[in-house]
Amino acid sequence: METETTCNNLPNFVSSFVDTFVDFCVGGIFLPEPPSPPVFQTSFPSPERLIAIGDLHGDLLKSKQALRLAGLIDSNDRWSGGSSTLVQVGDVLDRGGQELKILYFLEKLKRQAVKSGGNVITMNGNHEIMNVDGDFRYVTLSGLEEFTNWADWFCIGNNMKSLCDGLEKPRDLYEGIPLSFPRVKQEYVKGFRSRIAALRPQGPVATRFLSKNLTVVVVGESVFVHGGILPDHVVYGLDRINEEVRDWISGLKEKVASSLVRGARRMIMGHTIQEAGINGACDNRAIRIDVGMSRGCINGLPEVLEINENSGVRMRILTANPNPNPMYHNNNHDSGGKESIGFFIPQQVEVEVEA
Repeated sequence: METETTCNNLPNFVSSFVDTFVDFCVGGIFLPEPPSPPVFQTSFPSPERLIAIGDLHGDLLKSKQALRLAGLIDSNDRWSGGSSTLVQVGDVLDRGGQELKILYFLEKLKRQAVKSGGNVITMNGNHEIMNVDGDFRYVTLSGLEEFTNWADWFCIGNNMKSLCDGLEKPRDLYEGIPLSFPRVKQEYVKGFRSRIAALRPQGPVATRFLSKNLTVVVVGESVFVHGGILPDHVVYGLDRINEEVRDWISGLKEKVASSLVRGARRMIMGHTIQEAGINGACDNRAIRIDVGMSRGCINGLPEVLEINENSGVRMRILTANPNPNPMYHNNNHDSGGKESIGFFIPQQVEVEVEA
């Protein structure tokens, strides 16, 4: 007996096709097939090469420049880092208009890196947490427009799925979201509603991307956090912190409210812009890597931190700055033929910016 071809026996195909269609319309890329679901973990072994990148704040161009500087992507924006591990310390959101495009791009690199034996680890910064909590103080007009565009395509996708009898009727994207907000001009309301729908706990973007991020991660001898960590956090438990933040973002629970991590020699963080570039404090046990590269911040030149376990130089800065700070000490070791300059970590003062 011939099998009748209808939506009833093709729901998964239809759903996958619609999701791919929406992804391309929003992110401008086709995502590779995802690998097996990764184990949610806080600690990772030391890789041969570890790269840390600071706050990206909605600037896709600068994000790609930093990744290319580190030799992690090629001229076609594909992963070229081999078995390297990349840690991005959060604050992809706010201050720029390409936040979603960066989330999609990092997701693409995650899937490509795994196939080459590499790893891309993404983290939540305070701006991710603020947005999940509905705090949009640092959202730009272009950021509202990007999420409005996402919501339009997402609703088109839902409408397409609703035509298939074999699929559960999609939930209204805007369910429970007010039609107006105090002190918000009418022309911005749609952007606010779209952003809330996407990023609230259990929202599609929050669940798909931000819930997969870590809040604190240990890679070899380095602890990565966005803005810092206190002894009480370590006592509370790093795995527990990651799990509770993940569960809150996924809508599974209400909001979550020793001085060194065992085996760790340094803490690497973003959040506070370093106008003079990546630098270290406390005998380089605290490394600050937010250089404000986004054009929504100070339009700083891209810099990344490299940790090479197989090199005599364990840590160095790769910078696009042709006139680096004179406090840097040139390290004349081979940089792998990349168009970048390698330096030891300097001691510097920090420049604080709000949020």
